[in-house]
Amino acid sequence: MIQKKICMLGAFAVGKTSLVARFVSSIYSDAYHTTVGVKIDKKEVTVGDTALHLVLWDMQGEDELQKVKLVYLRGAAGYMLVADGTRAATLEVAKTLQRKVVETLGAIPFVLVVNKADRAADWELDARELDGLTQQGWTVIKTSARTGFGVEESFQLLAQQLLRGPRG
Repeated sequence: MIQKKICMLGAFAVGKTSLVARFVSSIYSDAYHTTVGVKIDKKEVTVGDTALHLVLWDMQGEDELQKVKLVYLRGAAGYMLVADGTRAATLEVAKTLQRKVVETLGAIPFVLVVNKADRAADWELDARELDGLTQQGWTVIKTSARTGFGVEESFQLLAQQLLRGPRG
């Protein structure tokens, strides 16, 4: 079986831990728990005839006081950038993190997940900005860790990219 390390990256409180919990264990909790350092989970997925063992590194969020430790990226085959649709500033954090990953590891597969689709009425993100990222070649998917909407699909899309290889 092929094993791949995936890093979950984004600002604080965008839903990285909740997305992993929904994907790995099909659970969701409204209780907020800050990730300190990194939390590691595993899940097997199948893409076509290929079984992949995803090792998910749920990394602490980034803000003006706390920066992601780039050493944790070492050995990553891909990553999931997570932004919160209800907080526009989290997309800027995701873009900054994407640039840092490219500088650190080069172009490896990633998916931008815009979480909290269940709260679309509260969204601050502009659809045109997300469309612009898609036009730049980014894979952008809306999810809700609360309802499960798009969660499985986002990890499947990343798994497919892992089997195809690097991109910019």
